[in-house]
Amino acid sequence: MREWVLRRLHGPRTVRRRLTLLYSALFVVAGALLLTFVYLLAQTTAGGSAAPGMSTQVVGGTPAVNAPTLTAVAEAARSDQLHQLVVYAVIALAVMAVASLALGWLMAGRVLSPLRTMTASARRISADNLHERLAVTGPDDELKAVADTFDAVLARLEGAFEAQKQFVANASHELRTPLTLQQAIVDVTLADPNAPVRVLRAALARVRAAGQEQERLIDALLTLARSQRGLERREFVDLATVVEERLRGVEPAVRARLESAPVLGDPQLVERLVVNLTDNAVRHNLPAGEGSWVSVWTGLDARGRPGLRIENSGPVIPADQAAGLFQPFRRLGAERVGKRDGLGLGMSIVAAVVAAHGGRVRARTRPQGGLVVEVSLPPYAPAEHRNPAYTAPVV
Repeated sequence: MREWVLRRLHGPRTVRRRLTLLYSALFVVAGALLLTFVYLLAQTTAGGSAAPGMSTQVVGGTPAVNAPTLTAVAEAARSDQLHQLVVYAVIALAVMAVASLALGWLMAGRVLSPLRTMTASARRISADNLHERLAVTGPDDELKAVADTFDAVLARLEGAFEAQKQFVANASHELRTPLTLQQAIVDVTLADPNAPVRVLRAALARVRAAGQEQERLIDALLTLARSQRGLERREFVDLATVVEERLRGVEPAVRARLESAPVLGDPQLVERLVVNLTDNAVRHNLPAGEGSWVSVWTGLDARGRPGLRIENSGPVIPADQAAGLFQPFRRLGAERVGKRDGLGLGMSIVAAVVAAHGGRVRARTRPQGGLVVEVSLPPYAPAEHRNPAYTAPVV
């Protein structure tokens, strides 16, 4: 029995139990203060008046009861009444305290009922049914705000799960394509027992090329994973210097206006950002001799944030496809048929690197054809590094 009582007293401290105790404690304190006020008021009022039911009769000009006796009787009656008031008040407060426990328990259960429903619904939701929502209706109170926030988190989780599934499917396909090609080349070559040396060498060269494509894809996937993991180190990097080194010997001609753009970040990831954007601008351009061009700008924007803008000529891109370019394995046109140009991870790596540095990247199409990509990174301009007058030579 003793252990059962101790378990009850020290059981799980549920919110309903705490609310019940809080309601009851507040009621007892408020009731005690009210009774104390009534007692003091009664004591003050009774002290300034005669005892009830007592009067002084005058017979022939002489009082029938002398004043000291009357005062003592009135004082005794007043003391008895105050004592009875205190006893009745304490009994009433004790009874109402017990009643407040029951009422507090019921009210706390009623208030927490939507929360129990939300908890039961949340427990039913798993990775297999992330499409379900709490969808709490009712007044726009704190509980509904919690439910709406939870629904928003579920929506983001559902999107992340779907993106992860799509990424795994695309990565599997991209990795399987070179393997299938290698297998086909080997099978065809082995099917001819009298294949000359030149055929065997050509087959080996094609197998080696497919292996190199796999290696590039794996390196890109590792870079993407590293970018999404966040920054492991931070060093001073000037975007103007990185871009200037990258643009040496680049074709087609590049119009560059490079001003100092200091950034505190990972030098290797920043370099990968610049390489991917410049390669993308050069690869997805007009053929040589048809007026192809690339324009690059680095510097500080109006808010003092270092930025990079790359603009190029090229085929006309639908405006609604610009945002999707940052998705992994997203290519314009036929994605997996015909000649593939690139791995489809360059722009997604750019987005991951920018997000790791706390910046933003935006792509917009040009009506005449081509693309404009703008990168904005958090400001970093210590006195020992910043040199606003620096301007890199035009490439």
